[in-house]
Amino acid sequence: MRGMKDPSLPSCVVNCVVYDRAGRRRDIGLDEISDVLAVDDGSFVWIGLYEPDEGLLEKLQEEFDLHDLAVEDAGNAHQRPKLESYGNSLFIVAHTAQSVDSHIRFGESHLFVGPRYLVTVRHGASTSYAPARARFEREAADIEHPGSGTALYMVLDLIVDNFMPIVQEFSQDLYELEQDVFAEEFRSETVKRLYDLKRELTRLRMAVTPLQDILGQLARPRGALIDEESQLYFRDVLDHVVRINDSTDTLREMLTAAMSVNLSLVTIHQGEVVKRLAGWAALLAAPTLIASWYGMNYKHMPELDGRYSYPILIGVTITVCLALYGWLRRSRWL
Repeated sequence: MRGMKDPSLPSCVVNCVVYDRAGRRRDIGLDEISDVLAVDDGSFVWIGLYEPDEGLLEKLQEEFDLHDLAVEDAGNAHQRPKLESYGNSLFIVAHTAQSVDSHIRFGESHLFVGPRYLVTVRHGASTSYAPARARFEREAADIEHPGSGTALYMVLDLIVDNFMPIVQEFSQDLYELEQDVFAEEFRSETVKRLYDLKRELTRLRMAVTPLQDILGQLARPRGALIDEESQLYFRDVLDHVVRINDSTDTLREMLTAAMSVNLSLVTIHQGEVVKRLAGWAALLAAPTLIASWYGMNYKHMPELDGRYSYPILIGVTITVCLALYGWLRRSRWL
């Protein structure tokens, strides 16, 4: 049945198909690849893999004549984003991202592209490229020369499009955090969320920024692999990447500002608390000073023998405290 994977294929092989010149699909086995490529009829092979083992990569290396260094990189899931050329074929590493349980999970996609083949190798958090294949099959009739270059464009376009909802989610999270930043009550959870959000934004930027260079290279002539028509589509994806990167930079700047504002508000709040404590301490200092003055054990203190010395002293103490309280209130220290 169309769209059903051949049960004889390994579990890490998501799909293994050949598209003819008109974009019509036919499922094939791994051993049929070399037979298909031996006939130059304008068809191309598209294979999708998810975390393949070393043996399968060696099998594909033999079928497609892939370079040793590219195959070695594809077996390791910790490569920097890059585009490397090996003769008439390309090897592309792109980082991917998806939102899982309100957290961003990152993965990698390694793409082998030749005049008559496209091999996608996914590692980690990466959505299936089934939508890209469905789009290719749906739009192939409207494309003059549907081939591996067109399929590559649709895969990269899907990777870039998956970044957009993540950026929107970050923007919504930042809006909610801004409400907490300006709340009267200080919460340490707000600072932690701000830091976590900025950390994930930084990782997202590290995934998006290199795509600008990769797509910039693909938007230039690549011989038969990428024709002039395909270059226009890669330029469109490049424009999307630039917009996402700009949005990411803007959000990072706003997060930095939010963290600074939060720190400033906490400092101001602490300063207000210190001012109030200092004001009350000043109020307590006045009667304490007067009481300690008359608590000195000197024999000749004339006020001690006066009949009205005590009420006068109480009155003076109250007057000083009230005057000091009024002055502190006007100065907004209380």
